[in-house]
Amino acid sequence: MRVVMRVILIAILLFGFAGCSTNGKTEVETSYTAEDIYKLAEQSFFYIRVLQNDDRVKSVGTGFFLLSDEKYAVTAYHVVEDAEQIEIILNDQHIISDVDILTYDKTKDVAILKLPVEERGEKDGGLEIRKSPVTFGEEVFAIGFPLKETPIITRGIVNNPSALINGRNRILTSAEIASGMSGGPVLDTNGQIVGLISGSLRTINNIHLVVDKEDIVSVLNEQ
Repeated sequence: MRVVMRVILIAILLFGFAGCSTNGKTEVETSYTAEDIYKLAEQSFFYIRVLQNDDRVKSVGTGFFLLSDEKYAVTAYHVVEDAEQIEIILNDQHIISDVDILTYDKTKDVAILKLPVEERGEKDGGLEIRKSPVTFGEEVFAIGFPLKETPIITRGIVNNPSALINGRNRILTSAEIASGMSGGPVLDTNGQIVGLISGSLRTINNIHLVVDKEDIVSVLNEQ
């Protein structure tokens, strides 16, 4: 009987410690569905239109706002490379013109955008950058505009958290990505940024390239 009671007591103690942190509080990590992720990001990502001086469209893509005091906007550099005019179109169809490139790194494929003074601080939203690296098999979500006024969200896994592609480390993901989504955010199940959409791996079908959040931070720190 004593042996049985001892086993029960040990099981109770182990269960108690497993559910609590060292400060006595239960640790519960938030994990969102695809529907939750989209709602969380809806006010924080936008459509980008790059125009020539004659107002003809040169390229399009996606970008997003970071959660910070300055409300920095981020996109893939190849979307805005050699841009003469840049416009941001928010999900409520508000157009922000005269957007400039604050700083960029072509190799990392990251560009930080500067909004006109009158537009700063007037928008809602902003996404938080995750601190820890992604891992093999982790679930992630990609968001962007394959078509104007047609944002989408896709879901996949991290196929490789740090693959050397053309001399740069890239996250590889199976989250589906289409043209126009470049520069959009890739989020984890907590709704935090793990990287931005850069392109596709031509040698393997349905595997796509993501710029790691560390590269975003490094470019941001250069400005």
